[in-house]
Amino acid sequence: MKKYLFLLLFCSSLVAFSQTKDTTDLKVGLVLSGGGAKGLAHIGALKAIEDAGVRIDYIGGTSMGAIIGALYASGYSAKQLDSIFNIVDFNTLIQDNIPRSAKTFYEKEESEKYALTLPFDKFQVSFPSGLSKGQNVYNLLSKLTGHVNTVQDFGKLPIPFFCVATDVERGKQVILDKGYLPRAVSASGALPTLFSPVVIDDRVLIDGGVVNNYPIDETKAKGMDIIIGVDVQDSLKSRSKLKSAFDVLVQINNYRTIRDMEVKRSKTDIYIQPKIDDFTVVSFSEGHKIITSGEVAAELQKSKLEAIAAQQKKIDRPTIDLIQETSAYITEVQIEGLEKYTRSYVLGKLKLKVPSVVSFDAFNEGVNNLSATGNFQDINYRSIRNEEGEYTVIFSLRENPSNMLLRLGVHYDDLYRTAGLINITRKRTLTNNDIASLDFIIGDNLRYNFNYYIDKGFYWSIGFNSAYNSFDKNVQVGFVSPELPSEDNPQINKLNLQYQDFTNQLYVETLFRRSFLLGGGLEHKYLRYLSETIGIDEDNNPRTVFESTNYYSTYGFLKYDTYDNSFFPKDGLYFNGDFHLYLFASGRNNDFKQFSIAKAKLGYARSFLTNFSALLTTEGGFKLGGDETRSFDFFAGGYGFKEINNIIPLYGYESLSLRGNTYLKTSITFDYEFLKNNHFNLAANISNIGDDLFSDGKWIDRINYTGFAAGYGMETFFGPIEVKYSFSPEREAGEWHVTAGFRF
Repeated sequence: MKKYLFLLLFCSSLVAFSQTKDTTDLKVGLVLSGGGAKGLAHIGALKAIEDAGVRIDYIGGTSMGAIIGALYASGYSAKQLDSIFNIVDFNTLIQDNIPRSAKTFYEKEESEKYALTLPFDKFQVSFPSGLSKGQNVYNLLSKLTGHVNTVQDFGKLPIPFFCVATDVERGKQVILDKGYLPRAVSASGALPTLFSPVVIDDRVLIDGGVVNNYPIDETKAKGMDIIIGVDVQDSLKSRSKLKSAFDVLVQINNYRTIRDMEVKRSKTDIYIQPKIDDFTVVSFSEGHKIITSGEVAAELQKSKLEAIAAQQKKIDRPTIDLIQETSAYITEVQIEGLEKYTRSYVLGKLKLKVPSVVSFDAFNEGVNNLSATGNFQDINYRSIRNEEGEYTVIFSLRENPSNMLLRLGVHYDDLYRTAGLINITRKRTLTNNDIASLDFIIGDNLRYNFNYYIDKGFYWSIGFNSAYNSFDKNVQVGFVSPELPSEDNPQINKLNLQYQDFTNQLYVETLFRRSFLLGGGLEHKYLRYLSETIGIDEDNNPRTVFESTNYYSTYGFLKYDTYDNSFFPKDGLYFNGDFHLYLFASGRNNDFKQFSIAKAKLGYARSFLTNFSALLTTEGGFKLGGDETRSFDFFAGGYGFKEINNIIPLYGYESLSLRGNTYLKTSITFDYEFLKNNHFNLAANISNIGDDLFSDGKWIDRINYTGFAAGYGMETFFGPIEVKYSFSPEREAGEWHVTAGFRF
């Protein structure tokens, strides 16, 4: 009897065990640590985990682990993530670099003048909270997670997810498992000093790695049976690798994290630690190697991973197609959070008119341009697609309370010589959307530039500009022959010319067809130039005054500019047309009669081969009427200075060595960027300049002036540094041109 009872119990146990085995379904949580560029190893580890057949039921991540984890949780496969991150330009992504072609005209001019910009509220210098606002990261995440942008509860993503951030005011961790996914992930990855903090629900959040870089307890608390952890955190370095103060500070910051990992590692069922000691948190250029290291480390746990997969039910994950769309039809834009700025201002900076089809690239560039104004601390947006495929974009903005800036710059060229620039800019001075900016320039020549601008975006913007420029230059006596009385015949070759220009402009302008700037206005200009080399004036001073007159005019202009770089363009088109009608004058020019001046410049840049590009430009100008007034002749020669009035550069000739009331010029430049930001270029230009070239047909008779140049240029944070040698066959002589810094 006992024998039969034993057999019955044994068979019952087998049946029970069999049933338990059939119903076993282990829940697996995945923990992904922070680690900057090292976090790309998470992708490799996920590839091996996928290959082993493991189903992930919950993901907890911090910083880079949050970024990778969020994308995986939203439905992308590990192979898709590998493809995505292999084509990302991390330098652009991190630095919020804004393509020049995407900026509005005002932002282009502002970004190409100042080397350093600092907050200056209440006349006290401060520093920004981060080198980057993380706008490019946010744009990329918004694009990649568009298919789940209506999910407010991260527990309802294809794989439930949360990430960790740090409340910087309280020093406590914040679990982000609800809200807008890109915003939450941006907060978790807001590395101090590199990215600005992110505000969510009135909490100022930074990188979660500060308080919890490996959220295993929080992941396990979600009811997980097994925890797989991928750890890409730094380990302690030996003295030989602590080569700077920064290395020491990072080591000190890692003490707590490494100590905590001693406990957390023991709680991890499958612990994956890629060998990434040779990489740093910014080694994005070695992303492929880092991803491979993650895959290799996870493969070492293959048997354990497969054993876990064998105890899970198989569930087919829906596949997410990589985004194929390149544009969207936007029918509505909603903007929240505006107090001091207007809707038209925001749309103008976004270059966004609705309804219209907008490419994703153009949309992102517009968002970055809005960010570049510095007027908004946060730019959050969400795109909602309806059943007809039309998009509504909802912007949530937080305005920047700071309204004053201190900006600095330096420059050298052959005409103005040394110059240092101090700028004070104040926003919202008299009304919303306005900017008041004063440049004070000291050096070999004293100058200033004041600009007051009310930016209305796509509507007509209003501006006032007042500027004073001066320089002195040795020129050939023949250069001033139009102003010399016929009886004067100085027995010298050169004289020193002192040139002064004082200009005031009141103007209006607007964006036309998204890319053109159309405008016009009224202008007062006082021109004065003289030489102390020759003559005696009416006050018995040793000088000859050639010009001292106030001119009053009306003018119009049209601009188009898609150059990717103002100084070394590789791609884009450029057009600048200007027409001035001079109505009356007062001062030395008693013989004034009305005249007009028209001029235009057209440029085209194109890349070819690797790191080679060509720039072709053609330009010209002419004067109609007013033969008695010669002060507005075109002065040609030199290189590297900011152009004012009708003073134009020309290779092969010294500044202010040629003049006439008509000119034509064509130039071509071949550029080779042999190292990043280092350029070697060859250039040639041809020109005709003289009086009335169009009326008498002299402009097509022959080419009067030619020049060739070879040079080296380097792009730096304070502007380009260029050294060029130019040669003119007509003169059988050459000129050296040296210029440094942004032109102002």
